[in-house]
This record gives sequence, C-alpha cells and structure tokens, in this order.
Amino acid sequence: MLKDKVKDLAKGVYQSVVADRRHIHMNPELSFQEEQTSVYIQSVLDDIGIPYTSGWAGHGVVGIIEGRKPGSAVLALRADIDALPIQEENAVEYRSRNDGVMHACGHDVHTSSLLGVARILYELRKSINGTVKLIFQPGEEQIPGGASIMIKEGVLKKPEPGEILGQHVYPLLPAGHVGFRPGKFMASADEVTLTVIGRGGHGAVPHFTIDPIAISAQIISALQLLVSRFNDPTMPSVLTFGKIVSDGGSFNVIPEAVKMIGTFRTFDETWRKRAHEKIREIAEGIATGFGAKCKVDIHVGYPFLVNDEDLTAQCIESAQGFLGEPQVHALPLRLTAEDFSYYTHHVPGCFYRLGVAKPNAQQISPVHTPTFDIDESALITGPGLMSWLAITRLSELNS
Repeated sequence: MLKDKVKDLAKGVYQSVVADRRHIHMNPELSFQEEQTSVYIQSVLDDIGIPYTSGWAGHGVVGIIEGRKPGSAVLALRADIDALPIQEENAVEYRSRNDGVMHACGHDVHTSSLLGVARILYELRKSINGTVKLIFQPGEEQIPGGASIMIKEGVLKKPEPGEILGQHVYPLLPAGHVGFRPGKFMASADEVTLTVIGRGGHGAVPHFTIDPIAISAQIISALQLLVSRFNDPTMPSVLTFGKIVSDGGSFNVIPEAVKMIGTFRTFDETWRKRAHEKIREIAEGIATGFGAKCKVDIHVGYPFLVNDEDLTAQCIESAQGFLGEPQVHALPLRLTAEDFSYYTHHVPGCFYRLGVAKPNAQQISPVHTPTFDIDESALITGPGLMSWLAITRLSELNS
C-alpha cells in the first residue's frame, strides 16, 4: 500500500531530517537575513534532484516536484526558515552557534520536515497525481511577513496551487500527535506604538510639568476597557502592552516623553478597524485632557488565519487514517499570529500543529523561550504525515 511506503520512507529519511534540523538549528539567521539557510536548502534540493528557483522575498526557495499528469493539479507545501533574537540556554550538541539568535519557534523543524517531504515525494513521484510546490519562506517573524512578499512576487502562480498546507510545532502535544481546527484558527496581529509627549521637570514640583509617565498610566488603564466594553464578548480579542520606555527621567526627574509598544489581535476585520480608531481616540483624548500630546502609530500586520472547512475536514480524516484517531486532536482558537494567514486569504489552506513534546515531560518549554526544544521523533511524524496529505489531496484535486 502507498500509505505503508510513505511510512517506511519517513523512517528511512529520519536520520537525514535530523541532520538537516540540527544543522539549521546550529546556524540560525534572523528574518530576511537567511542567506546561509537558503544556501543549505538549495544544496539539499540539488542532492535530491529537485529543480527550484531562489531569491524569493530575499532568500526564499521554491522547489517543484512533478508527478504523473504534471500541472493537472497543484498543491503547495510551506515551511518558514527564519529564527528569533533569543539567546539559547539548552546544553545540547546542536546548540545555536550564533549569539543572540535561536530557532526558538521551531522553524528549523518546519524546514527540515519539508526537506524530508521533498525526499519522500521525489521517491514516490510516479505515484503522485499532479505537481507539488515546495515553499521555503523567509521572514515569518517580522512584519510585513515573507508570505505577503512572496505572494506579491507570484509564488501562488505559474503553477497556481489549488490548495496549500503548512504545519507548526506544538509543545502542548507529544511527538507522534497532531492537532487541527477548521475555520478561523489564529488571530490578526497589529503593532501599536503610542508616544506621549509632555513637559519634563523636577520630580519634587510635578505641578510645573506635564507628566508623560502619569498620563501614560492613565492611557494604558483606559485602553484595557477597549476589549471588555467596546467589543462583542463572543469575539476573542486582546490588547497587550509589552514595553514602556521614557526618553530620560530618574528618581527625581520627570521626562519629556514616554513610548509604549504593544500588540492588538482579533478575528474580525470590521472590529479590527474600529478598534484602531478607538485606540487613537482614547489615547489622544486622554493626553489632550492633561495638556499633552499622544502620537499614535498602528502598524497593520498579519490578517487572521482561516483554515478552509472542507479541506481541513478531509485532512483530519487522512491524518486519522495515517496516524490513528487517538493521535489527532481538535484545537482551540489561538490569539497568536502567523503569516501563513496571507496564503489562506488567497487559496484554500490548512495549517495544523505538530506535537513535539517529549514523553512524560514534567516541564514543557513553550516556543519563543531560550529553553525550547523538541522530541526529535516528531521528525518522523512531520514529513510522513505531510507527504501523505500531499498525495491524498492531489488525488482529490484530480478527481
């Protein structure tokens, strides 16, 4: 059976995938700086014999595997290749060699897994009904996102995929398990910067100043009512400020200005636009009321991610048949964001989660932390399942 061949090949390429993952993990590169990562991906595709184009959004690579009836149906598979500005703390032999840079979000897993898929599907190309497009995408971690740039450059054309699949590590599930959610899955993400400009002075005589610190505190407190008092409570949404800095100040010095930066996330475009207006109105209004000014800069980021209902239902069924029903889980909405969302607004997509937790783990380090790591047995499940989904989806697209 073809499914058994996929499983056998997934086990057969495992050591190569582990080697790929460890090489990429040891040599992480920040968003839009992934030059050597791209070179490595190209070298692997060269070794396999898969044709590709490079230079997408800077360092992206797109490979093509043609099976039987090439072009009759096209499926895209995507992996992101960039790392994060985090200093790794894991004491492992494949620890990052680049100070202050780490694959703490699992993009090394996504990339090596897709290279494993490339090996499997190239071996089985005579059994594939159509064409597979392998998208190795840079810049997922940084707005505007490599996905938006690659789409503008034509990655969803010539050939045009009928569907697109992507996977992401999930440390809340053990290795060997996966999770899906049809419909809206991940939130939009916007960057909010508020700069309160007052008048500094001596801390002992605040009445001679326009205190931007006190005003900033009032603005943050008021904006916490944005979600609870203006939004439909059935629509998940969050506004979080992660950093507040002044242009000076000390024990007895009130600064001239204070900057606050944060993120706004939701699942509804109408509310998203209205929330931007309310943020501006509230921040500027409070600042004006205290005699200050507030500069509001909202950098619109990724849209919400929506998994095609029918496609995802069929992927769930295929995953259950490949891994077993107990290994396939339903997932909740997530207020995290992903630039894979751009693809899902252009072509039916399914973005699912790959369990990477070690068995009986007492403590799980989440993504974006300096101690994040995986159970490498997930590097059998990841390539195997994505290969099987690719084969089954192309058969369906051709039917």
